[in-house]
Amino acid sequence: MTAPVLISLSDALARLQAEPECYLVYDRNAAWVASSLMERLPVCGSLAIETSEEGKTLETVQSLERWLLQADATRGALLLAVGGGITTDLVGFAAAIYKRGIRYANFPTTLLAQVDAAIGGKTGVNLDGYKNMLGAFRMPEFTVLEASFLRTLPAREWRDGLAEMLKTFLIGDGSAYHQVITFMKNAQFLDATGFMDAIRRAAEIKADIVAADPEEHGERAKLNLGHTFGHAIEHEARLHGDDISHGEAVAMGIILAAGLSERLGVAQNGLSARLRADFAQAGLPADSPYPAEDLLEALRKDKKAAAGGKVKFVLLRAPGDVVLQELPYDCYLHTK
Repeated sequence: MTAPVLISLSDALARLQAEPECYLVYDRNAAWVASSLMERLPVCGSLAIETSEEGKTLETVQSLERWLLQADATRGALLLAVGGGITTDLVGFAAAIYKRGIRYANFPTTLLAQVDAAIGGKTGVNLDGYKNMLGAFRMPEFTVLEASFLRTLPAREWRDGLAEMLKTFLIGDGSAYHQVITFMKNAQFLDATGFMDAIRRAAEIKADIVAADPEEHGERAKLNLGHTFGHAIEHEARLHGDDISHGEAVAMGIILAAGLSERLGVAQNGLSARLRADFAQAGLPADSPYPAEDLLEALRKDKKAAAGGKVKFVLLRAPGDVVLQELPYDCYLHTK
């Protein structure tokens, strides 16, 4: 598997001019980006999709596959994904299985996708309410980082992306983490152009980790910081009909991971309180609304779970310093 390729919009447009068979799939919320691309690219066909966690299913992928089949798309086709992380996950998975695999490229239009979801080749869909249970590793030809795509992003979606960005810096760059917190205090993070250096830095950290471990046999698992608890929180939210976004769940999951790290002696006491105060600067929630006991079933069924009921947790030593530790899925109940 090749390493992630991060390029500018202008470079992407230049590369695609010679492509004989491009198909474009876009989130309806990003229609204006799709229209702009179709005016400048030789696109054979386009398909608008509705995106939601509930619609991130095999049925949606099958409809996409039928569209490609009806369009006579060949194994030489290139599929362009325009939208957020749900779009790039769906389109990447569709590309991975159509005629045993075609190429795809990502044009992420959310901050969360530009710093995380659209990088690294993880594709997939949900199954029975559990996150990304079906999927494949399939690296995109490239991922575009473009500030103008973010200009209409609602504040809540900015915060979702910030949660993933902070997660990345907590894993690999403590200095960048503190810089972003300063941005938050001054509300500068709502300026996509001025924030582009931080976006590129987060994307590069993820790309470097993925390049070293493309199929998550070791080091790449660190990118799951906050996600083991976060996915369990999302599962509970769907069961209860609560409105909790992915980024919000990840933020809560990071705080839970920090608290577990303290109780296990991996981190010094006070880390979770410090992160909670930092996250408040961006309006990110810190505390899960569900008791730990209610998260256990989702933790047990986490796709990262191993035999014997153990899960590989990502624990924090300090900002920029994490460690992987395999623990019983119910460890959080027994470390208070």
